[in-house]
Amino acid sequence: MDESTPLLPDEAINPIPRNDLLERVPNKDIVDFDPHGDTENPMDWPKAYKWGIVALLAFMAFTVTFTCISVVPIANRIVDDLDHGQSTGSASILLVTIWELGEAAGPLFIAPLSEVFGRYPVMNAANVLFITFTMLAALSQSTSLIITARALTGLAVASNVLNPAIIGDMFISEERGAAMSIVQLAPLIGGSVGPAIAGAIAQTAGWRKTLWMAAALAAACEVVFLTCFRETYKVPILKRRAARMRKETGNPALRTEFDSMDAGHSWQVVWDSAMRPWIVLGSSFVLQMLSLFGSLVFAHFYIMSTTFPSILQERYDFTPAATGLAFITFSIGSLVSVMICNVFLDKIYIRLRNKHKGVGQPEYRLPLIIIGGTLFPISIALYGWSTELHLHIAVLLLAVILLGCFLMLSFLPLMAYVVDAFGIYSASSVTAVIVTRCLMGTFLPLATKPLVDKYGYGWGFTVLAAISVAMIPIPVVIFKYGHKWRQLSKYTRE
Repeated sequence: MDESTPLLPDEAINPIPRNDLLERVPNKDIVDFDPHGDTENPMDWPKAYKWGIVALLAFMAFTVTFTCISVVPIANRIVDDLDHGQSTGSASILLVTIWELGEAAGPLFIAPLSEVFGRYPVMNAANVLFITFTMLAALSQSTSLIITARALTGLAVASNVLNPAIIGDMFISEERGAAMSIVQLAPLIGGSVGPAIAGAIAQTAGWRKTLWMAAALAAACEVVFLTCFRETYKVPILKRRAARMRKETGNPALRTEFDSMDAGHSWQVVWDSAMRPWIVLGSSFVLQMLSLFGSLVFAHFYIMSTTFPSILQERYDFTPAATGLAFITFSIGSLVSVMICNVFLDKIYIRLRNKHKGVGQPEYRLPLIIIGGTLFPISIALYGWSTELHLHIAVLLLAVILLGCFLMLSFLPLMAYVVDAFGIYSASSVTAVIVTRCLMGTFLPLATKPLVDKYGYGWGFTVLAAISVAMIPIPVVIFKYGHKWRQLSKYTRE
């Protein structure tokens, strides 16, 4: 559930190669944007329109996170209602985590499809599917159907993949930071208010109304996408211009530099892009270790999400509305970690670079991960033992704040390291990290309930904390030996 990271295929970084025939086409027959200003060039669109698109992207990112997180505080109620009180604990857990399984598969194909067919058709098709599957979840009459619908809804999420790409299409690099910040902030807001709103609605009007509200928000976004959004990717824009000019001028030689992409090659690009993250992951020991570390750390978000509601409602007598409101504590911790990263991540990198004669290394991104990873087990143990000993609710909420802070502090700089270390292959490597994170987030929480049933919250979460302690050496040894290990892979070799 991470909308802040671009999951573009590496074809987005390197120009699509021309074929030999196209190489012989005179420059005057190559159709391109007018460098002095072009109304069809997304870079030259009016600022007000571009920022309107950014607002639309942010609203969709908010809606996606709202839809994902809103079922968390009411998952037990949904499963009990559908199974008439005969449900198992794993069903309510899977209802929450199965979304991640869909998100693991979606980025592998949505990004390359947008590179081949354009942002507009892929975004709109994905949004329509997202709305359809959300409505299917709202209409579900069985647990198995709603779990399937949630997985398909996660599969149809396009915003976390295409939002960074669309911003890159419209803004020069110096202007992208502010736009990306707005789009990154929206999911944090959705994750904060989603459970609170869902809990209140479920308590007063029933859980189905929560899903209908999510579908309505997504439908409102899609109406604006259909009517106001325009294609931002230059390849289909220029291809349409070339076709129009051939018809108007009668010159069949007019081409774009991308016309070597015939239909067969297009689908090969999609397939190659989908497979590349696994190839990069398999060839890099550093990426394998960091993916393991990052996925285990982030899986605790879903462990917390699937245990927190029952703890609050069964041990502290919280209502569904109050339970949803309590999830804001995790967002507070996450926001603190984002602020820490914004202030210190680049400063630490620059300081270490200056200490080493001005030579920068990706490993200089790791100190914050080491700090976060070292403190993270403390928050896990505090969460478990505050529940086991039935300490004051303030202690439990503090544990959730610390969990959010140390979790994100361990994960966010990891992405910066991967981008720095893998260069032109950063899209594939980031996708590998995201996909492994989604898979771990789907299945690891399923092991938590039997662990807690056998050992209780205190010792059960102590086991999870011990696993996290075992992960601490990973960023430490990569900080020390990562430069040497990176030379073993052609994707990170300097």
